[in-house]
Amino acid sequence: MKIINKDPSKDFILLNLSDPQLGSDEWADGHPNRAILEYTVDTLIKRLHPDLITVSGDLAWAGHYTAYRMLGEMLDSYGIPWTVAWGNHDNQRGPEMISTVLEHYFTLPNFVYEEGDPQLGNGNFVIGIKEGDRLVEGIIMMDTHDRMPYTNANGEVSSEWAKLIPRQVEWYKEQIRELKTMGCCDTTLITHIPIYAYRMAAKAAFATGIKYRQISLRDSYNGIGWNDGYKSSFGVLWDGDQIASYPADEGAFDAIKELGSTKHVLAGHDHTNNFVIKYEGVTLAYSLTTGPGCYWDPQLNGGTVITIGTNGVCDLHHEYVNVDHMLKK
Repeated sequence: MKIINKDPSKDFILLNLSDPQLGSDEWADGHPNRAILEYTVDTLIKRLHPDLITVSGDLAWAGHYTAYRMLGEMLDSYGIPWTVAWGNHDNQRGPEMISTVLEHYFTLPNFVYEEGDPQLGNGNFVIGIKEGDRLVEGIIMMDTHDRMPYTNANGEVSSEWAKLIPRQVEWYKEQIRELKTMGCCDTTLITHIPIYAYRMAAKAAFATGIKYRQISLRDSYNGIGWNDGYKSSFGVLWDGDQIASYPADEGAFDAIKELGSTKHVLAGHDHTNNFVIKYEGVTLAYSLTTGPGCYWDPQLNGGTVITIGTNGVCDLHHEYVNVDHMLKK
């Protein structure tokens, strides 16, 4: 476990960035996508003064080592602890590629990371937020891999977005139990690919018959488009009305509910989904996408903020960064 100390005189601010995903060519001097990403990150840092930066996957395109290097050096330049949960694109060339990226990242003074058990994937580890002699929050970073086979009811096999494997779910339970013995009963799970429960939450929360982009971002914050019991939800499901998770329940949500410690789950992956839904007592959130990498919607540009107080997480919200002045008309 990595430990980061919280100043007892103020809240601890975690800023999550997601899916920056520029190619090496886009990091060239003067490239507009680089300019937008750098402006977005710089604006968020200056606005929020975070104590920890997390990246929920797809840092770049697999094999684009220049992009990984430049992103890491940009994040490290702020002098703030930062870490990552790897995404599907990061995983596409296997653990050897990630090991090569890590060789550089471990030379950066503010990078916080543990490689973890390689049988579970890349970088499953915990960051403890400590106030005085007490752990007030556990940040659980987990690798959701790339793609995995799926067999449907007709016996047909397809390649689908991956999931937390059973051994990871058991590892998660072990971490929660250990944290509880240390007096920490509030945790946050950060992954790239959303767990299956995001599908169940969306089905329960979004009003029946709502079609793709029918509800505006502004309306989503005003209780429009949500079923009764979910009016406190906000954000949109604009990724073609789809949630790109593994199509079968991996058991993670049952483990979360069983142990009762994880109150917030944060994922990336779907660049134009940013809903936040409290479902069966657990807040399931998509992070805002940071910058124009791969695909995006400028309305959904920015980062997601988790505020940690003396008794754990007390707020989760999106922090939007307007980049209209940087877009070609």
